[in-house]
Amino acid sequence: MDNLDDLIIKLYEVKAVKFGTFKLKSGITSPIYFDLRVIVSHPSLMNQVSNLLFQCATNAGLKFKNVCGVPYTALPLATIICSKNDLPMLIRRKEAKDYGTKRLVEGTINPGDTCLIIEDVVTTGSSVLETAEILQKEGLKVVDAVVLMDREQGSRARLAKEGISLHSVISLSRLLDVLQAAERIDTDTAQSVRTFIRENSVVPSPGPNGSPAAKKAQLELSYKARAELPETSPMASCLLRMMEEKNSNLCVSADVTESAELLRLAEELGPLICVLKTHVDILQDFTQDVADALGQLAHRHRFLIFEDRKFADIGNTVKLQYEGGLYRISSWSHIINAHAVPGPGVVKGLSAVGRPLDRGCLLIAQMSSAGSLAKGDYTESVVRMAEEHSDFVFGFICGGKVSSKPQFVHMTPGVQMHSRGDGLGQQYSTPSEVIGKKGSDVIIVGRGILTAPDRVKAAGDYRKAAWEAYQNRLSSPCQ
Repeated sequence: MDNLDDLIIKLYEVKAVKFGTFKLKSGITSPIYFDLRVIVSHPSLMNQVSNLLFQCATNAGLKFKNVCGVPYTALPLATIICSKNDLPMLIRRKEAKDYGTKRLVEGTINPGDTCLIIEDVVTTGSSVLETAEILQKEGLKVVDAVVLMDREQGSRARLAKEGISLHSVISLSRLLDVLQAAERIDTDTAQSVRTFIRENSVVPSPGPNGSPAAKKAQLELSYKARAELPETSPMASCLLRMMEEKNSNLCVSADVTESAELLRLAEELGPLICVLKTHVDILQDFTQDVADALGQLAHRHRFLIFEDRKFADIGNTVKLQYEGGLYRISSWSHIINAHAVPGPGVVKGLSAVGRPLDRGCLLIAQMSSAGSLAKGDYTESVVRMAEEHSDFVFGFICGGKVSSKPQFVHMTPGVQMHSRGDGLGQQYSTPSEVIGKKGSDVIIVGRGILTAPDRVKAAGDYRKAAWEAYQNRLSSPCQ
């Protein structure tokens, strides 16, 4: 048994790799789970892993001036590597402190130096890319990353598209072969993991034309694959899985003034939609019984409720608006949205109520009305705010794709079968334009369905058009 096989057996014995049934952060069930944090309690194993990581870099002939470990598991590994080999180390923070230097990267930074990234496990490569982006903003070059475990789900190709070469000590295939040969796992277990990995791999493709992502090669993932990414929030995962299962990326905007009409829409259109958007404050006869009935319909027909409240006040005020008052929105609405104008306090206030209830928030990055000020630098600030609060914010209300990160959901209002305006500042785009060209995920349709002679047929037509645009986007070699 060589050193690598010995390491794999040790990782299994200390339960750094486990087999069974595990619910991941994304909400999906996986037959394998890596918990490499446990190795910090095994000094000899920590040293062995660190030595193999550095040996991997040496064997590959990598050139670098300093080392940065992806927080948090890779930090002690990078520390050992730097200490043993007399290398300068940089520490990346998860978030900047609001005191002191307020820096995201600690250590002596010399712009132009090449920094080697160390990571424990890679699935899609997102954590490496996030660290690389922060280092690059400091003027550092990142061309290589060394990882202990490559789950072989597309990270190598994705990182290569971004100019970063991935070097792994262990591949998942090697791990399964060694454990099976050592009779630690049986054939069925190994095969179930291989099937899971094959069905949940990602394929790189260019980003959509006209978006910031067009400047870089990006991943084009199915809704199902995005739902299963470890960085995808439970709410986004729930929605994306529902969309894939129902073959629907249609949200209907139920802008009606009577509760009976709202419930009738939910009953008729529920099977066709993934989300029902409400404006509860225009209902003339709202009661909690109406909210309860709507929740029952959402459960029966498998759609999510999105209250289009557009919160836009200080944290304490929006907390009270969300939690209490006449509507008690948090008690029945799965999704809410908010303007970013008040600053991060609006998200913190809403999150204090929504997170314990497993709710989610969309930030309004763009609007479909003519002359909207939500564009340019403002939109970029909204995206940054979402990234900083991704435990609660899971996407955007926008005209098209505003973030290249696949864990965020993009929902676009102002959609009709034919592009036009309504004379009141509303601008319409077609499902094909929104999903196929602008890279959004969900179309939000109101009057195009509500004013149709046959609303069920109209909803079916919109659903079909939007889903076909999504399918074409996946199959197209270039968006």
